[in-house]
This record gives sequence, structure tokens and C-alpha cells, in this order.
Amino acid sequence: MAYHEPVLLEPCLDYLNIKPDGVFVDVTFGGGGHSKMILKRLGEEGQLLGFDQDPDAEKNAPDDKRFKFVKSNFQYLKNFLRLNGIAQVDGILADLGVSSHQLDQAERGFSYRFEADLDMRMNYNDGKTAADVLNEYSAEALQKVFSQYGEIRNSKTLAEAVVASRHSRKIERIGDFLSLLDPLVRGQRLRYLSQVFQALRIEVNDEMKVLEAFLQQALEVLAPQGRLVVMSYHSLEDRIVKNFLKTGNIEGTVVKDFYGNINRPFKVITKKPIIPSEKEIKENPRARSAKLRVGERR
Repeated sequence: MAYHEPVLLEPCLDYLNIKPDGVFVDVTFGGGGHSKMILKRLGEEGQLLGFDQDPDAEKNAPDDKRFKFVKSNFQYLKNFLRLNGIAQVDGILADLGVSSHQLDQAERGFSYRFEADLDMRMNYNDGKTAADVLNEYSAEALQKVFSQYGEIRNSKTLAEAVVASRHSRKIERIGDFLSLLDPLVRGQRLRYLSQVFQALRIEVNDEMKVLEAFLQQALEVLAPQGRLVVMSYHSLEDRIVKNFLKTGNIEGTVVKDFYGNINRPFKVITKKPIIPSEKEIKENPRARSAKLRVGERR
């Protein structure tokens, strides 16, 4: 089962600051590329938990007594750590977005390259599909999705076209949707389609709210000097991570105590995001938009 090459692998491992006997979490296990390399740096007493809500990911779990696979969305990080008797961890890695495996599985409906049902659920056993969003959301709600998550310039026109089209026929297949999209494309076609499909995927999987919930829990479960390593592929995700590491909240609001001291729960390790080299981008196009940010719990 082909999964993507781990992006920025060495920087991720180095910034995690892996202690041989520490407890670490990979909240986006996927193909296990990052996890397998973390295990190589752990000693006999070390522990690693890998979270993934995609049922396909469990097949990649290594047979290693130091590793535990958690079939769950990482917004439930704290609950599952508690269930496993873990109060604090020494490092958390999150590689956000969609995996190449998910994009390459036609039946998952993530990619405009295939003809399939418009699904896009990371956990294909639960929740609303992309077709549900397109057929049930109001024009105003659709415009917000396309504008906020896809940065689509003609989002109002697109939203209105979706609503008009579904009156005569439900939009259920990728081909149906592409027929609607093609006359509306602005700029480079493949970029436009990528942005529209990305916007739908983020909405279907509630990715921004999940990220916010995860970050707050990461702050609660990280031990002092524990590292939070987050790789994002979307400007909105990156802004949320940047704000959280800087201020401890997603808005980036500076909070002071009674004496005027600024609340800074993290020491920001990466003043600017780490980005892949031209060589890595050439070898692994998925790395193109990656931004890595790291914070250390004070």
C-alpha cells in the first residue's frame, strides 16, 4: 500500500528532540513513515502512540511492543492518552492534510483525477460526504467554504452555480462536479480544481476545528520541555499554528496576568517556518507547500 514519502523527515525527527526513554505521539500516522523513524531513535523503555482515523492506516502499524496504534481522530488526543494511563508526553508530531494514499485511492473521492463518488471523508465509515455538502448547504454556506478554505476568487458565482445545478440533478459524482466547474475556472485549471477540492475536504473533515481542539490538548498533555512539531500545508492552518505557539490561543491574542506578565506557554523554536529544499520538492511534489513550526512547552 503506497503512502507518501514523509515530508521534512530529518527536521521533524531532530526537532522532536527524542529521548530514548520518552513517550511520543505521532497524531497523523498514515503510512507510518515518521513513526518508524521515531522508533529507531527510541530505546527499549520508550513509547510511541500513533493516531489515525483512516481505517486503512492500521495496516501499516509496526509490530513493535513500544508502539500502540490508536484508531481515532487526533482531536481526542487527551482522552486516549488517559485511557492508556499516560498523563504527559515528551513530544507530539502532526503532519496535517491528506496523504498521497488517500488521494490515489479513486474510490475515496479526494481527487479530481478519478471518476468516483464525491466522498472525501478521512474516516470513510462516519460523517457527511462532499456530496452532502454540495447538495445540502445554502449558497451562503458554500461561498464561505470555497472562499475561506479554498481562497476561490469567484466563490459566490461557484456557490450559486452549485445551488442552481442541484435543483435539476443531485451532484454525486466527481464527473458531475467537474462538468459544473469547468465553465467557472479562473486562472490555471488544475490549481483551481485543487483549491475547490481542498476546500470541500477541509469542510467534510472539519479540519480547522479539529486542529484547534488538538492544539489545546497538546498544550495540556506536553511535559515541560516537551516539543510540539506541526507541519501544515494550508495558509489558514499555518496561521493557527503560528498564533498558538506564540500566544497559547488560535487568535494570536496576547494574554497577560494580573501583574502584566505575558502568558507564553511555549518557547518558539522556529522563528520562521522550516520549508523543504528545492531538491526535496522536486523529488516529492507534495512537500511544495509544507511549513514546519516547532514549540517547546515551558
